[in-house]
Amino acid sequence: MTDHPATLTGRRRPSALWEVGSAALRLGLTSFGGPIAHLGYFHHEYVIRRRWLDQATYADLVALCQFLPGPASSQLGIAIGTMRAGALGGIVAWLAFTLPSAVALVIFAELSTAFDLAAVGWVHGLKLAAVAVVGHAVLTMWRGLAWDAPRSAIAVAAALVALAAPSPVTQVGVIAGGGFLGWRFLRAQTSIGGTGTPAPIGRRIGLAALGLFFVLLVGLPLLRAFAPGSGIAVFESFYRAGALVFGGGHVVLPLLHESVVPQGWVSDDAFLAGYGAAQAVPGPLFTFAAYLGALIAAPPLRALGAVVALLAIFLPSFLLIWGALPFWHRLRASETFRRALLGINAAVVGVLLAALYQPIWMTAVTSLLHAAVALVVFGLLAGLRIPPWAAVLISAAAGEALSRI
Repeated sequence: MTDHPATLTGRRRPSALWEVGSAALRLGLTSFGGPIAHLGYFHHEYVIRRRWLDQATYADLVALCQFLPGPASSQLGIAIGTMRAGALGGIVAWLAFTLPSAVALVIFAELSTAFDLAAVGWVHGLKLAAVAVVGHAVLTMWRGLAWDAPRSAIAVAAALVALAAPSPVTQVGVIAGGGFLGWRFLRAQTSIGGTGTPAPIGRRIGLAALGLFFVLLVGLPLLRAFAPGSGIAVFESFYRAGALVFGGGHVVLPLLHESVVPQGWVSDDAFLAGYGAAQAVPGPLFTFAAYLGALIAAPPLRALGAVVALLAIFLPSFLLIWGALPFWHRLRASETFRRALLGINAAVVGVLLAALYQPIWMTAVTSLLHAAVALVVFGLLAGLRIPPWAAVLISAAAGEALSRI
């Protein structure tokens, strides 16, 4: 495409939807490496190859998605699809980017239940991969989000509280507390880059989307309490995880674990095996929800369970992107907002650190050999910068070899 980026905002012609879908599907099939790597793939596809956006507009959308809770790369795809072809373009972009990895993980869920893979060596290797991958994520996020003394203190305090009282309520409180401490004590950078870009979403629609986001966030737990049912409980749990995850990617792990494992919906072993498998597929890490939804549902309804979990965890992303786009230029200029965000990001590093210890390390590492494998793979990720899918393959092979000793 050679169109000037400024002419592309909000086009809704059928060919624009086809272009959005084909581009996003290409990314969904080839984007390995997690959210940060996805931003690089997106830049090459949308800015360099197709020229749908200029550098400044792309940077502005990246900043928006990093400031909002939820999966940053998926939200960026939704935002670009919306800018290109309206709200329907955002839906098409998300569906095409998400479907390949979701289908792969549902198939893995079916195989894991049909063949009882719990005791298989390579499946335990997937749990060791989760130790290494999440450990590397903690290190990377700490360097970027909690490197100075005040934010390190917030991260450590958040980890201790999350370990002392593990529950979804605690995690929400820790994140809110981090935001308060950031607002009160931290200093934001003086300016942020990017430009204000006209959005194809009007302010009324934006306000309606934001209103619905908060109505569901508050109303679903009430509905779950007064009208208990497995369907409502599952939808509420995954919606809450998608709505409250700052940092995206690996940070969803502790929220999902506290939502599905204590309930007895999914075992610790199955949870970590699926999380390891999610590292080996392209596309967004949040499609791990499809795997969990498939396991939670009864055997004839596994596909439906996957769809419900997937829609629930991504619905907040749509509402937040469509709600924030009309107001982003004003919000991004707020120093108060940016100070609070510094504290929130430090707190989520602490929450992820707590999850690295319990349940990931405590469940996966049951011997010195397991610890050695996890540490070696962590070293390969941090030192040689091998991609996560390679770490998964190495861990799976090591787990299978250890099971034969």
